[in-house]
Amino acid sequence: MADLQLRSLQYDDLDRVSGIESRITGHSRKGFLEKRFVAAAESPDGFIACVAVRDGKLAGYAFARIQEGEFGAPDAMAVLDVIGIDPDAQRKGTGNALLTELERRMKARGIGTLRTQVDWGSPALIRFFSSTGFLLAPVQVLERDTSPLREGVREAGRTGADARSRLQTREDDYESLSRDRVPVRSMKEDDLVAAVRIDRKLTGRDRSGYYARKLREMLKESGIRVSLAAEEDGFVVGFVMARVDFGEFGKVDKAAVLDTIGVHPGFAGFGIGHALLSQLFLNLATLQVETVLTQVSPENIGLQRFLYSCGFHPSQRLVLSKTIS
Repeated sequence: MADLQLRSLQYDDLDRVSGIESRITGHSRKGFLEKRFVAAAESPDGFIACVAVRDGKLAGYAFARIQEGEFGAPDAMAVLDVIGIDPDAQRKGTGNALLTELERRMKARGIGTLRTQVDWGSPALIRFFSSTGFLLAPVQVLERDTSPLREGVREAGRTGADARSRLQTREDDYESLSRDRVPVRSMKEDDLVAAVRIDRKLTGRDRSGYYARKLREMLKESGIRVSLAAEEDGFVVGFVMARVDFGEFGKVDKAAVLDTIGVHPGFAGFGIGHALLSQLFLNLATLQVETVLTQVSPENIGLQRFLYSCGFHPSQRLVLSKTIS
């Protein structure tokens, strides 16, 4: 491996990386990769990206996004969602060298967990990650298409404060769509304080840094607003944060990742969550996004039950994790 050089990814590497991706997958992902390159350049603290060079030629690359709070995780972790080795450079230890360099950079930043996703139908990739120390993570990936949300579940009865009465369902209209009863709009930068307040009530933690970063990502990185807020009497009572991805984890189909949803505890049971997801699915279908992905831990039974009631089901994707010591 003495002839292999490892360095940080540079924007000038885009064409070469795109060419390798096309050779590996048979599809061009240059649009997705270009957005990722730009995002990494603008927010270097949010990514770790390195390349391997042999004989002056780029032989492989690895791209990890830093997550701090997504899917309710308490600690920062690196998520490897892009890795590729030039077919001519495979079986020469390039992949192992890239992962070792990625882990070295993680340790320097105090990040102790590396995760990735792999499709159950990709045995070669599963073997590679298994051989480099990855284990199955205690996390389940759920997915759903963007067809309209079926809402046959009756909402809460006539109890609670008068301020919530407009959200309650009458006997003759409980089949109406929740998004028609609950005002839902695109999330704005001004909603940061409300999102942090709701999250604090739900988790008991102050995650203002996480939400500031997610809002910045939502407004600047993706270019498409798919995060939503629900209101009652002008106050934000719930929100859902999602991003549109065009090729993460090797997937070519358009997909949205739902990483945060929150409803003020005082408005639980009034259809806020259903209204948010109903509008989200509608917006995504209009954008021709085909799939919504999310992750949930086994102990979060309430969230699992809610997502299953909204049509989510287990994905064929596995979450793999490695602890960096």
